[in-house]
Amino acid sequence: MHGPQIYGGAPVEVPPVEEVANSPPIRIVIAEDQAVVRRGSALLLSMEPDMEVVGQARNGVEAIELAQLLRPDVVLMDLHMPIKGGVAATREITGALPGTQILVLTTLDDDETVFEAVRAGAHAYLLKDADEDELLETVRALKRGESRLTPQIARKVMDQFRRLAAAPPSSEQVPPAQQSRAAPAPAYKADALTEKEERVLQHIAEGMSNRQIAGSLFLAEGTVKNYVSRIMDKLHANTRTELALKCRRQN
Repeated sequence: MHGPQIYGGAPVEVPPVEEVANSPPIRIVIAEDQAVVRRGSALLLSMEPDMEVVGQARNGVEAIELAQLLRPDVVLMDLHMPIKGGVAATREITGALPGTQILVLTTLDDDETVFEAVRAGAHAYLLKDADEDELLETVRALKRGESRLTPQIARKVMDQFRRLAAAPPSSEQVPPAQQSRAAPAPAYKADALTEKEERVLQHIAEGMSNRQIAGSLFLAEGTVKNYVSRIMDKLHANTRTELALKCRRQN
C-alpha cells in the first residue's frame, strides 16, 4: 500500500452506550516505518473500545501530514524513520498542534536520543519491549493530560540536564539559530512560584493528573489547569514532562 493510510471506520468492538455518551474514542495516528510493527500496534489499539486508529504513517513527513489533516489526540511516534526522523516530526507536530500528544515508542534508549525527543515536545517515552497494558495505559494517560516517562528514561533525561548545566555551550560554539534549543533549561527560583503553585508542581512531578491534583488539594479541575498554565509560563516549560523534570532537578 502506498502513501499514508487513513481510517474512518469504527472499532470492531462496540463500547457500552454510556461510555460512548461520556467521551469519544481516543483518536490515534501511528508513525512507524516497519509495516509489521505498525499494523500490529494498530490491531492492538483498535481492539480497545475507547481507542480508534485513524491513520498510519511510514515516515516523519507522512506523520506530520496526517497529524495536520486528522488532528489526532495521540501520535505513536517511532524515532528512527526514513525521510524525516521522529524527533523532527515531533517538534513540528507539537509546535503546530498543541492539542496532539506525542507518545514515543522506539527501541532507541541512548541518552542523547531520549533527551532530544523530550526537548522536541514528546509527552511520553516508551521502549518497544513495554508490555501491552503499559502502552494502553500510557495512551489513556496522555488523553487525560498526563505525561509519562519510565524511571529508566526519566533518569537519562535528568542526567543529560545535569551534564548540560555543568558545561553549558558558549555562543561561539553554537550557531545563533540553535542557541535557544541547545541551551539547558534554566533553573527556577523557589520564590518565583506561590506556595500553592509549588504544591501543584510537586504533584505534577509525581505524575498526577489534573483531576488527581484537584482532589488532593480540594480545588476545581479548571483551577488546577489554570495553575498549570501559570507554572509553565513562569518556568518557561512547553510540556508537563519538562515541568516534572525541572522540579526533580531542583530536589
